[in-house]
Amino acid sequence: MAIDPATAICTSSSPCLRGGAGPAGRGPGSPGNRGPTRTPHLTRTPTQHRPTATRDTPLPTPGARHRALENRPHLWFAHQLLLALSGQRPVHALLGHALPAAYDRLAELAPLSPLRPYLAPGLRAPVPALHACGLCRPRDGVIEAFARITTGARLRALAFRLERGGDARWRCAALDLGPVP
Repeated sequence: MAIDPATAICTSSSPCLRGGAGPAGRGPGSPGNRGPTRTPHLTRTPTQHRPTATRDTPLPTPGARHRALENRPHLWFAHQLLLALSGQRPVHALLGHALPAAYDRLAELAPLSPLRPYLAPGLRAPVPALHACGLCRPRDGVIEAFARITTGARLRALAFRLERGGDARWRCAALDLGPVP
């Protein structure tokens, strides 16, 4: 096995990575593998070491956080519906993101502000927050999602359906908030 002393990386055709020859999907680049483990005689130079991000590590920039949310459309929609139904954002902000029937339902609910907290006058109300969000994919291009929304000690449920259109954009197709007080 030949080692290039300038980079300390194995250059031979024999594998120097342990665990890289397993079944498909378990190689060095697969998500199931935590990365290659090198044999003890190989070292990495400081320029080759890149720290890996964990799930708990926040993404570094707002753009990176936005792109991560684009990969999970149900979270983005749950947050936007929360803002519209609590009176923090106007309904027309979701005009291009909802199909006509869902937009009409949203337009009916928004003036009632069903997710706005109820408090006595003069008291500061807690800000509604997205507590949890889950999804089900009944078929390709469809997401049925639910969200739990907390406002102080109060917990509300929100259910919605997303459908991917021909232009590959997700749109809200249905919305249910349950009985409105």
